[in-house]
Amino acid sequence: MRIRYCHIILLLVATVILAASIFSQQDIGKNNSANIYYVSFLSQSNSIELSVENGSLSPISNLSIEPEELPKWIHLSPNKHIISNLKDGEEKSVQFNFSVDKQAPVKKEKILSFNIVTTDGNRWRKEIKISVEQPKEFELFQNFPNPFNPTTTIGFQLPQDGKVKLNIFNLLGQEITTLIEEDLPAGYHEKIWNAEDNASGVYIYQVSITNQSGYHAVDRRKIILIR
Repeated sequence: MRIRYCHIILLLVATVILAASIFSQQDIGKNNSANIYYVSFLSQSNSIELSVENGSLSPISNLSIEPEELPKWIHLSPNKHIISNLKDGEEKSVQFNFSVDKQAPVKKEKILSFNIVTTDGNRWRKEIKISVEQPKEFELFQNFPNPFNPTTTIGFQLPQDGKVKLNIFNLLGQEITTLIEEDLPAGYHEKIWNAEDNASGVYIYQVSITNQSGYHAVDRRKIILIR
């Protein structure tokens, strides 16, 4: 179910009134006083609705609305909307659907800009502030590729900031190498393991996180090296 967060109306010029709404996959909470919209981590069913009202006494034709310089972790569809005719006093809405992938930085404000342009060159811009919420759960993903030779990528997501360790063990429980041992922020992270100096076989990779608030989580998976 789509959840409506809020509705903002902004007077850009004397002739056009632009409003924006954001709908999200989950009801995280309403925007704060700074008008920041909160979006779920790895969410798919999100949408941005832009409403344009012609406040002039003349019609506007072929009004284009399209995003500008979106971050790579936002996937928006369609790329552009065209309002062919907007009569004086008339209001019309367009909707952009978007998803957020795992590369999104969490708890950081990002401005999404949309350009509104008429055929005679008049131009407006609408800026929407969003912030991606941190993951709700700790998760360790299967490495890719698997089996591999000699490199593979290990990915994991953190619901909190903390001290993270990523270790590789053999089946006897002996530690082969430590790939990560540092403080990392909440969100998605990945590390490449180059096993060119290791023999073929099955190994175990383990990720653990701890922080000063008492949070602790650990998980492990099998990984196969084939020469």
